[in-house]
Amino acid sequence: MGEIQVVPPVCPVAGLLVSSPALFAQAQQALCGLLGAVQAASPVMAFIHTQYYAEEMGAQLWRQFLVFERLHPAEQLVEWKCASNRWERELGFNGQGGRRVNIDPGYLAPGKLVLASTKDHEHRLYLGRGIYAEVTLRVRNKRFYAWEWTYPDYAEATAFFESGYREYLKKLAGAKPETA
Repeated sequence: MGEIQVVPPVCPVAGLLVSSPALFAQAQQALCGLLGAVQAASPVMAFIHTQYYAEEMGAQLWRQFLVFERLHPAEQLVEWKCASNRWERELGFNGQGGRRVNIDPGYLAPGKLVLASTKDHEHRLYLGRGIYAEVTLRVRNKRFYAWEWTYPDYAEATAFFESGYREYLKKLAGAKPETA
């Protein structure tokens, strides 16, 4: 029999994409009910990186990233993504039947930022219940770096995530690890 592996807790993050800045507060409130208080929020910025969501959500979209205070077990990522899918439906649809809000939960873990997705791709691993995970950013020499598949807005937000990662490492040093 092998030793029990110690799995460190993770720091939840979320990417919010909305069709109206007024929707940030509602999405954040839903997330806080599950993940706890927000430690840091990025500035709200115009989403200009792709037209991928334009047909569904509209041409003018807004982006914000969140880092949460409380550490959680990593295996809760599936639950977070399933909940965010439900909240996207509850926060409503635009006149064309598309979502008004896109919520992408993930986490900071030693050496990486992980995001959940409902879409499969060659760089994503299936977790269960229709949810996949990808390592979106990696840490080298205390800095975040993008992969070839990293979304451009996440690649541009590395300074924000690095700040959250430094706080996460401080918490992790004092946290009692989970066992799996």
